[in-house]
Amino acid sequence: MKKSCLIISLLVMWALLGFGPLGPAPQPSLAQTPAPVQAPAPAVLAPDTFANLAKQVSGAVVNISAEKIVKNQMREMFQEGAKRPKQGPAPEMPFGPDGNFKDFRDFFDKFFGEMPKSYKARSLGSGFIIDAKGYVVTNNHVVEGADKIKIILVGGKEYQATVKGRDPKTDLALIQIVNPPADLAFLKMGDSDAIQVGDWVLAVGNPFGLGHTVTQGIISAKGRVIGAGPYDNFLQTDASINPGNSGGPLLNLKGEVIGINTAILASGQGIGFATPSNIAKSVIPQLESKGKVVRGMIGVQVQNVTPELAKSFGMSEARGALVAEVNPDSPAQKAGIHQGDIIIEFNGHPIHEMNELPRMVASIAPGAKATLKVLRDGKEKTLNLTIVELTDEKQAQAKEEGKAEKTPLGLEVQNLTPALAQQFRLRDNKGVVVVQVESGSPAADANIRAGDLILEVNGTVVGTIKEYMEAVAKVKKDAVARFLVKRAGRTLYLTVENPK
Repeated sequence: MKKSCLIISLLVMWALLGFGPLGPAPQPSLAQTPAPVQAPAPAVLAPDTFANLAKQVSGAVVNISAEKIVKNQMREMFQEGAKRPKQGPAPEMPFGPDGNFKDFRDFFDKFFGEMPKSYKARSLGSGFIIDAKGYVVTNNHVVEGADKIKIILVGGKEYQATVKGRDPKTDLALIQIVNPPADLAFLKMGDSDAIQVGDWVLAVGNPFGLGHTVTQGIISAKGRVIGAGPYDNFLQTDASINPGNSGGPLLNLKGEVIGINTAILASGQGIGFATPSNIAKSVIPQLESKGKVVRGMIGVQVQNVTPELAKSFGMSEARGALVAEVNPDSPAQKAGIHQGDIIIEFNGHPIHEMNELPRMVASIAPGAKATLKVLRDGKEKTLNLTIVELTDEKQAQAKEEGKAEKTPLGLEVQNLTPALAQQFRLRDNKGVVVVQVESGSPAADANIRAGDLILEVNGTVVGTIKEYMEAVAKVKKDAVARFLVKRAGRTLYLTVENPK
């Protein structure tokens, strides 16, 4: 009995030590080894407070009060010697014996008081100091046309300021405080290209003289085009940008300016836009030295490549900037760029959308060399040119609009006559002009308009109705026809679907 108990005790100890009946217990194979449990990624949380950051930057954010004198147009209309209008219906008001408005002005002054010759118009906004010399960055629309500018620093001290330069195309302005104090606080410009969608930002303003306001949010999107100008490239944020905050800074968590608060979307709550700091960094030095921005140009009118246009050009995807017109004697013409070329690369940078090209070209100094890659007849071609200064206020961009003609596609066309040229205000003396567009037709869907002059159909030049009809007859069913039309002195491409 004692021997049996001893054996059982030894077996229990053997098992506890990890040995099997015939030797050590087998170790699990590598395939059987359970995978280590990884800790979940830490959640990205908002900072506990933005108070320190707000306190750090508040001294450099200022309130701007701009004032300008506006003439009273009503008084000018009734001034001595203002004559009765020669055209249009006569206004219902008394005239003097000599046919002027003197009697009416006397009547108005008697009952409502003398009309002032002019009045003061004021605009309020925000801005931020960028250096110890007292330079302040703000929006152009805050100070445009101002006769007098007043800067209010944190604490309420007021200073006069003068405009150093303005750039309406980016809505940026640089002003300078007159006799600035020695202890000015100022902000550092950051790298807006480094900011990412989802990063925390702080919008600071000094609106309406009420003191500083601070709102927090994230970057919602980059590269937004909102139709504000030819170089739209906005940061979108959900940090509230109140109207009086225009010109204030949009800051990263390091306290660096990565945007200038510019616009809000009236129809969208919590949607604001800021001009990226990298654009401001390229504009500010020119505003300081020249008072304006000198931009480059190559002399083309471009438009977006829509999926329909891409298909008509045999492209697998819509990309690039389609050349709708090449200006005479321009760098583009001298370099051999053709109408219908699709610019897909500029100085080594791919062009994904049309809006990217004007921004890239404008950033190059006049006189500099540039290289373009174009897609022509399905083949890539590299061209070199020299940038020149942009002087024409009408930017080289063709708008995507138009309508088609009345044949199988719903257009009525006619050979251009002097009478039609006068009717539609065309300067050309020959060609095929659209005289009517059938409602609901493929041409109407393509936005072709009466008065459009058709220059090409699918790359075939058409100068007469016969040539036009022959070109349209070659368009296959359930295919897209590419029209090149001229409208109001500008050319653009339109696509018309030929239904089954």
